[in-house]
Amino acid sequence: MINGLCLKNALISAANNISKDKAHIDELNIFPVPDGDTGTNMSMTISLAVENLKKTETNRACEIAKVAASSLLRGARGNSGVILSIIFKGIAKGLENLDEINGLNLVSALGLGVDAAYKSVMKPTEGTMLTVARVAYERGKIAAHFNNSVVYVWSEVCLGAREALKTTPELLPVLKKAGVVDAGGKGLCLIFEGMLSVFKNGIIVENTNKPFDTEKDDTFRSAAAMFDDDIRFTYCTEFIVGRSINSKLKPIKLRKYLENIGDCVVVVDDDDIIKVHVHTENPGKALQEGLKFGELLTVKVENMKEQHRRAVEAEKEKALKIKPVLKKAEPEEEVGFVAVAVGSGVNALFKDLGCNHVISGGQTMNPSTDEILDAVLATPAKTVFVLPNNKNIIMAANQTVDLAKDRKVVVVPSKTVPQGISAMLSYDSEKSVNENHEIMSNSMMRVRTGQVTFASRDSDFGGFKIKEGDILGLDNGKLILTAKDPITACEKLVEDISSDETEFITVIYGEGIAELEANKLLDKLRLKLKPEIDITLVNGGQPIYYFIVSVE
Repeated sequence: MINGLCLKNALISAANNISKDKAHIDELNIFPVPDGDTGTNMSMTISLAVENLKKTETNRACEIAKVAASSLLRGARGNSGVILSIIFKGIAKGLENLDEINGLNLVSALGLGVDAAYKSVMKPTEGTMLTVARVAYERGKIAAHFNNSVVYVWSEVCLGAREALKTTPELLPVLKKAGVVDAGGKGLCLIFEGMLSVFKNGIIVENTNKPFDTEKDDTFRSAAAMFDDDIRFTYCTEFIVGRSINSKLKPIKLRKYLENIGDCVVVVDDDDIIKVHVHTENPGKALQEGLKFGELLTVKVENMKEQHRRAVEAEKEKALKIKPVLKKAEPEEEVGFVAVAVGSGVNALFKDLGCNHVISGGQTMNPSTDEILDAVLATPAKTVFVLPNNKNIIMAANQTVDLAKDRKVVVVPSKTVPQGISAMLSYDSEKSVNENHEIMSNSMMRVRTGQVTFASRDSDFGGFKIKEGDILGLDNGKLILTAKDPITACEKLVEDISSDETEFITVIYGEGIAELEANKLLDKLRLKLKPEIDITLVNGGQPIYYFIVSVE
């Protein structure tokens, strides 16, 4: 039998065990785009429970399980974090009213969690952490009939989990092709093994990472490093040449030379001047070539990597100093809206469409259930529509439905920003809540989403040999092309995903794209596509995605 103190130490050990290996789990992600990685999400989810557990003085196992389950539920991030929280919610339910527990109690409670986790997923897929949890439970349940000790039963649970993890590549061919096991399943194994260390030896696994308070800073710094790597040339060089009346050289020759020493080349000329923009490692060579065409009138050279580093540091300081505190609002109005998005322009767009609150989050920053709940409770409405705008945030948003006691939460399962925008545009104040849920859900399904981002890791995926830093084009989340630069990728992507029926295209450009480049792309699209297609350009300011494209 074990008591509450032992269970508490086991959960702290579990959090430490996955925290120290979360980077390895993140690397198991087979999709090459930057995202809210599994190891980080699972680690953040369970680690947020540690603080509350350490404050809990009770020695009752049921109370410890209840505190852990509540903390995990509210701190859940990403689909893997939500599934983990549901498993522990089931464990807490199974241990109700028990001061001390034996092996059968614990594994039976795990069974409730596994059953709830399977039911929480619309189409459960074998070869994932669900499989690992189920097989672990089944082996532990059999063991409990032979030996009811917690150590014996949980040892068998861990063995079952490890064996199931080995089978995940056979159950999911995409894992086998990549030569990896399921990331969520690996995370679950580490959590179970961290618990076993306490049950078996009384040893809490040491967390070799920095204290959890700095976790977000580390994640932020890693994401920033990706952008640093993605700046292919250091110097943004701009100059204006006063054209020499004696020069017979044509500006096209200057453009061709600049394209050989850099990218993002723009050369605009008239009878008097040539205006040049280029990203290069050799601004001196660019200027020297420009002198062949006339006199330099203006020159501006900026170190983009240094600019980006300073911008990242400024944003980090700003985030630390100005963390908005949402206050609960009484539900006085009939309807309100909450969206998840990132980027000043995208956020402003959702607010213009009527969203009361826009939670900062997205691909690499999956907000927790509690963060979404705070925004819901700060919305002064009896019914709050929530738009996750990312497939990895939908499950966390769904958890708020039961947590918001004094108002109704309706989750519109938008997977992308364009879907969320379309859903907001289709809302009809004359219709009922249920009618609007259907209208908004149907509306977003008519939108085709294109995204241009970069590869965060080397990968052999979807028929493409991908190197870290390659530019990727996604059609509704599916990788369909690679390119050398974002402008070319977006141009090709829009051509591929538009059709004869297309009426509207919205191109949202991110923080890695200059306005000049975006307008250059817009001009190209207007020349290539049918003139009757309405093309709109929006400065979204979003990270990770150079472009987000909505096609309707």
